[in-house]
Amino acid sequence: MKNIIYIISILSLFGCAKEEAIPVIVDFDVEIFNDDFSIPVQVVFINKTEGGEDYEWIFEGGTPSRSVNRNPGVIQYDQKGIYTIELTATNEDGSRDTRIEEIQIDDPVIVDFEATNLVDNFSPAAYSFQNNSSGADTFLWIFEEGTPATSTEQNPGEVVFTEPGDHIVILQVSNGRETYEQQKTITVAPFLESDFDFDLAFEDDDFQIPARIQFNNNSVSATSYEWKFNGASTSMSIEENPEVIFNQEGVQTISLTVSNGKETKTISKQIEFFKNTNLRILNDIRFGINTAHISNTIGSFYSVADRKVYTAEEITSDIEKRIDLTFFGLSDTFTRNRFVSPDALLGTTFDELINPKKTIFINSQELCSCSASLTVAEFDSMPDDTLLESLLIQETSGGLQDFDDTLIPRIVLFQTQEGKKGAIKVKSFIRDGQNSYILTDIKIQKENR
Repeated sequence: MKNIIYIISILSLFGCAKEEAIPVIVDFDVEIFNDDFSIPVQVVFINKTEGGEDYEWIFEGGTPSRSVNRNPGVIQYDQKGIYTIELTATNEDGSRDTRIEEIQIDDPVIVDFEATNLVDNFSPAAYSFQNNSSGADTFLWIFEEGTPATSTEQNPGEVVFTEPGDHIVILQVSNGRETYEQQKTITVAPFLESDFDFDLAFEDDDFQIPARIQFNNNSVSATSYEWKFNGASTSMSIEENPEVIFNQEGVQTISLTVSNGKETKTISKQIEFFKNTNLRILNDIRFGINTAHISNTIGSFYSVADRKVYTAEEITSDIEKRIDLTFFGLSDTFTRNRFVSPDALLGTTFDELINPKKTIFINSQELCSCSASLTVAEFDSMPDDTLLESLLIQETSGGLQDFDDTLIPRIVLFQTQEGKKGAIKVKSFIRDGQNSYILTDIKIQKENR
C-alpha cells in the first residue's frame, strides 16, 4: 500500500510540471545598394531574428510597405525623409518581440557648375563661378593657381588666374554622407608677345628699292596693332598684316606695338635696302641639250618672270606664254649650240609653242656684224644696267649662227619682247650623255627704260 501511494505521488509531481516558452529576439541588418542614400534608394533587409517563426515587416515610405517573409527582398524609397522600419516576430509559444529602426533617405546629390570669363582670358584673367548643384549642403572649391586657391562658399565670387595655361577647377559637394565632385578646365592665354617676320615680293627679293614687303604678324595674345615704318610709302598702319612699299635706301626701322587691353609690348627690327640697279642677276642656270629637255631631266626653256627652267612635260598653255629664252643643243658633243627665240623653233627638235614670245639673240658677237658688244670682263663687273641699256641689239644672220664649245666663257646678248636687254655668260659645257647641259649666268634689266 505504501508503494502504490509513492508511485501516484511521483506521477502527480511530473504530470503537473509547466513547460518553459522559447523567447523571440528580433534583429536585422540593413544594406544600402552602392551605399547610395540619394533617391531612388534600394535597401535589402537581412533578418537575424532568433526564436521567431512568423514575421511582419512594416516599411514606412517604402515599396512594398509590408512583408511577412523572413527576408523581404528589395525595398525601394522614392521620397526624401526619415522613415521607420518595424519588424515584429512571434512563435507558437506565444513569444513576441519587435524592433524599430529609422532610415534617412536623401534627395539626389547633383554636382554642376559654370565658369564665366568676366572680361577676357588674357592674364590676369578673372572668372566667376555659378554653382548649379543640388541636394548638397557643403561645398569645397579648389582653384588651381587661382586667387583665392579655395573656397567653401556655395558661389565663391570672383577668382583671378595670372599664370598662362590650363587650370583645373574642382567643386566637391556633400550632404554629410555622400560626396561628389566635378572638375572643369579654364585656359589663360599666353603672356602678350610682340613679334613679326616678313616676305619680300618675288620681284624684289634683292632688297633694291622700290621693294614691296608683306609683313606677317606673329604676335601672341594681341588684339590691336600699331606699325611704324621708316623709309616707306606709308609711315604707319593698324592692320594686322600690312603690305608696304619701301622707297628709301639704307637701314630702315620697322616697329610693331601690340596690346590686349591689359599689356602693351613693342618690338623693332631693321631691314637694309639698296639702290635700284635695274639689274637682275641670275646665277648657275642650267640649260639641257635637246635630249635632256625631251627626257625631262634638264629643261631648255627659261622664263625670266618665273626665274625657272622648264622641261618639256612642264610646258603648259599658260607657261609657254612666259618663255623668254630657248636653248637648242644638238648633242653632247656641243658642236652646234644656239639660243633660239620661242617663236622660231622650226628647225629644232622642239615642238612649236602655240602663243610664243619674240626674243632677239646675238649668239655670236664675232659674226654678227653689228655694233652691240659686251666682254666677259664687262659682264662680270656690271654694277647696274647702264651697259645693257646702251647696247643696240639687232638680229642678224651672222649673230644667229650656232656656237661650239671652243670659246669659254661666251657672252650671248638678247632682248625680250618687252624690250628688256640682257646677257648670258656660258660658263661651261657639261658632258653627261643625253643629260648634258650648259651652265650659265644671266644678267637682265628688271624694267625696260
